[in-house]
Amino acid sequence: MNTHSKTTLAAAAALLAAAGTLPGAAHAQSNVTLYGRVVAGVEYINKIADPVTGQTNSLTRAADNQWGTSMIGFRGKEDLGGGLSAVFNLEGGFSATKGTTGSAFFNRRSLVGLSSASWGTLMFGKNLFNSNDVWNIDPTGQQFMSSSTLVRGRNWPGVNNLIEYTTPNFGGFTANVQLGMGEQPGSNKQLRNEGLSLAYAANNLEVRAMLNSRRDANGNYSDAYNYSKDAILGGTYRIGAAKLFAAYEAISAPDAAAGAPSKLKHGWLGVRYDVTSALTLIGAGYRVSANRGNGNATLLMVGADYYLSKRTFLYASLGGVNNSSTANYAADVTVNGPGAGASQRAMYFGMGHSF
Repeated sequence: MNTHSKTTLAAAAALLAAAGTLPGAAHAQSNVTLYGRVVAGVEYINKIADPVTGQTNSLTRAADNQWGTSMIGFRGKEDLGGGLSAVFNLEGGFSATKGTTGSAFFNRRSLVGLSSASWGTLMFGKNLFNSNDVWNIDPTGQQFMSSSTLVRGRNWPGVNNLIEYTTPNFGGFTANVQLGMGEQPGSNKQLRNEGLSLAYAANNLEVRAMLNSRRDANGNYSDAYNYSKDAILGGTYRIGAAKLFAAYEAISAPDAAAGAPSKLKHGWLGVRYDVTSALTLIGAGYRVSANRGNGNATLLMVGADYYLSKRTFLYASLGGVNNSSTANYAADVTVNGPGAGASQRAMYFGMGHSF
């Protein structure tokens, strides 16, 4: 049994033991919160290459989740007494321009578990992978032009069949362990997901370290952008109106096919600057290098968020990617690149409302 599994099971035992000592829950108090966000706008991208002919064309389209995911969710908590609570979280992302989910309704989170201020939180179900916490150390908050772009969405996946444990906060330190069981007869490796994250946040400083792995249906690390081992280290520091960002990511896929990258080195720097309490300017640069002759690319972007209220905002972002002679990365992770050695530009703007 690996370290992640041992930690998760130990936490489960502690929480279940705590649950077993509770008095009757006749007077338990519960609450449920509805929350969500709707984001939509317009996007333009140039030089999108046809993978067959190589011909490039531009695209203007309605923008869905370019700034961030439209979602609706429910979270609830019931006081069981003795410092222990039952908790749940259901959350689904959707297309604001089409009104569809594209998959299961609760495609982001469907979790139930126990939470204790002393022992932490143990959850079962489905959740986003801990690599999604990179939004804390990404100046864009993981827009479509962000830390997700040059790794082609490797930071985005969810984890099914999940056991997850999160520690209490110890003086600013927290840790999280995730185990996604593949549920394949005769093998505990096929489709298995594992994650470990550590975080420290206090005053103006935040530091995060994330380790995770995703295996394919054969139990292998066969695709750097999907089924691979991922390590991220980064942080933020606030100086007055400016918040500085820096991070480094290393991805490994030792079972990748010949010619496909088995290693990616990815890093970024950025800043968010609060011009006023309503207006924030964003600037960021990202660079990736792939082995086996797959080249490198640099993505630069600038953006602005303007809040009309605490819940309603306008956004605009502009950026572009420059590829080396053998690289073909897109400026927006959802479209084809411009072709090896070419550049591509993208921009999007719109509005959002949170509730």
